[in-house]
Amino acid sequence: MEGMELILHYFPELSEKQKAQFSQLQEIYEDWNSKINVISRKDISELYLRHVLHSLAIAKFIQFVPDTRILDIGTGGGFPGIPLAIIFPECEFLLCDSIAKKITVVNGAAETLELSNVKTHAGRVERVTDKFDFIVSRAVAPLEELVDWSKGKFIKQSKNEFTNGWICLKGGDLVEEATVSGRKFEIIPLQKWFKEDFFETKRIIYAV
Repeated sequence: MEGMELILHYFPELSEKQKAQFSQLQEIYEDWNSKINVISRKDISELYLRHVLHSLAIAKFIQFVPDTRILDIGTGGGFPGIPLAIIFPECEFLLCDSIAKKITVVNGAAETLELSNVKTHAGRVERVTDKFDFIVSRAVAPLEELVDWSKGKFIKQSKNEFTNGWICLKGGDLVEEATVSGRKFEIIPLQKWFKEDFFETKRIIYAV
């Protein structure tokens, strides 16, 4: 399976609007990548597997309730934030990256997809003053650094099935990294949901 077939296999209950939005991603990112290189040539040819479905592992882990506020640190070209914003249209997303040209791509993608629930921040995450229910990231930095960058950025009261915290997509052996962070954590292999070989070494760290 590849492309939209892959997404629909794992998320068969998408609305027609969501299907249309996901189906546009390949063209949107190929177009932007020709102007601003944010995704490698190999990855762009496997966009739905390596970026879109990978991002959507978070939607398998947790179903955010409406009005949940999510901060995506180091979003790059918009992952995991853009796919999650499509899946959870009633939630609010702030996609943050310190490299302005990457945020240019995110803004362009969000505008084309008419994602009114996406806002962006071009700059260091420490300068973000809002508070959030969850902070997500994808292979950005060790958990200890993410914790340090995001001090004081959580809403105290939790309204989802999981306590407010960090949900990070990472690869490899993560026990030592998570332990160093000094936080309570859980590590979940993505092959719990996705059977493709690409996910064999991929994990979610959930930390509070």
